[in-house]
Amino acid sequence: MFILMVVIFVLGYAAIALEHPIKIDKAASALLIGVLTWFVYVMNGQDILALGFSPNWNDLIASSHGAEHNIFHFIHGELEHHLIEIASILFFLLGAMTIVEIVDRHGGFKIITDKIKTLNKVKLLWIFSVLTFFMSAALDNLTTTIVMLALIRKVMADKEDKWFFASMVVLASNAGGAWSPIGDVTTIMLWIGEQITAQRIIMDTIIPALVTMLVPVIIMSFFMKGDVKPAVVENSDEDNGESITNGQRNFIFALGVGSLLLVPIIKTVTHLPPYMGMLFGLGNMWLATEIILKKKSSAFKKKYNVIGILKHVDVATIFFFLGILTAVAALQSAGHLDIVAGYLDENLGNIYLINIAIGVLSSIVDNVPLVAGAMGMYDVYTPEMLQALSTTDAAYYSEFVQDGNFWKFLAFCAGTGGSILIIGSAAGVAAMGIEKIDFIWYMKKISLLALAGYIAGAFTYWLMFA
Repeated sequence: MFILMVVIFVLGYAAIALEHPIKIDKAASALLIGVLTWFVYVMNGQDILALGFSPNWNDLIASSHGAEHNIFHFIHGELEHHLIEIASILFFLLGAMTIVEIVDRHGGFKIITDKIKTLNKVKLLWIFSVLTFFMSAALDNLTTTIVMLALIRKVMADKEDKWFFASMVVLASNAGGAWSPIGDVTTIMLWIGEQITAQRIIMDTIIPALVTMLVPVIIMSFFMKGDVKPAVVENSDEDNGESITNGQRNFIFALGVGSLLLVPIIKTVTHLPPYMGMLFGLGNMWLATEIILKKKSSAFKKKYNVIGILKHVDVATIFFFLGILTAVAALQSAGHLDIVAGYLDENLGNIYLINIAIGVLSSIVDNVPLVAGAMGMYDVYTPEMLQALSTTDAAYYSEFVQDGNFWKFLAFCAGTGGSILIIGSAAGVAAMGIEKIDFIWYMKKISLLALAGYIAGAFTYWLMFA
């Protein structure tokens, strides 16, 4: 049954990858593997936990009262624990998507799109990639991807062009998020856990991250030719003589961007989860739009108020996230991911090879549990702890001090390696859901580019610090 959980995950993963050929929406496949893995786990909990691979179960039975602990209650508690983390991501995503949709519906992105005069593919590639790289460090890679996808839709019309530019945005947002303590959920985890400090992660990983973004862009600059087909400009902000004024449009844009920028600040000041800051921003925008629309007609309000806009938010993407993260949580709780992490440590024994492997794995399995597993495997060593070790061991574990190369390189690899496959990062999953990007298309067109950038960035880091 332990192996059956892996089989279910692999089959579901294949169904997601073959979404278009088999004509089954990936959200349905994701939900099924998310639920079925937990079904197998809870129905066969005694046998699975008896194998001794679940780290939390082993800790529990080692305690004085652990032997009497009911297995069902343990698995139920594990599910609730993971549900808190998953819900945090889903509420964050829902809030971000709604804020972007509000700005888009009110024409706020015209401030940016009106300044993009070129339709040349190479120029647009550089504009979107560089803009995304730095935005994702200030916001985070998921929010930035959602914002940039809205801009892409305003600039170009062809589906293939939108898929390509959306994919390059995923690469740039993951690279940009890897060098900022608030740019990716994994860097946030390591920052909060005090494995890294904000100053060192920025200074030591910005150059490798920049290389990771630039290599795919430079490669494609030699092959891309021509212009994109411009998007059709819709005069959607006028209804029966009523319209959103330029002042109101600019205000909504400023409020939307300000709300997104406030999220990391609120998180730093209050130490509350990021979704609380996102929901705070959504509440402010909801209130502002209600005031703006107060004297408008009922038909106009129906089109522009948040209740009407919510109907256009892509809920299928939320369910896709829910299914994937739930399935990964089952594998983490049962101990599958701990086996993988232990195998890497035992057979590679080199911090650079371990982290490169974790980065590649993060393109298949969510990087959050992989990083969490690595954080659980290793202590943050202090000078006093190193003094108690032999010379050989002290040399190896000196990489595990705060701001040691293991932790910084882990943040880089886990953040950028997920770009190799589109479901390997939150940004990729969001792009896949919003633009309906085909998994196989991404593998054929983008995966090698992402791998080239990942290897180049990792090699750059190795040259700098090895």
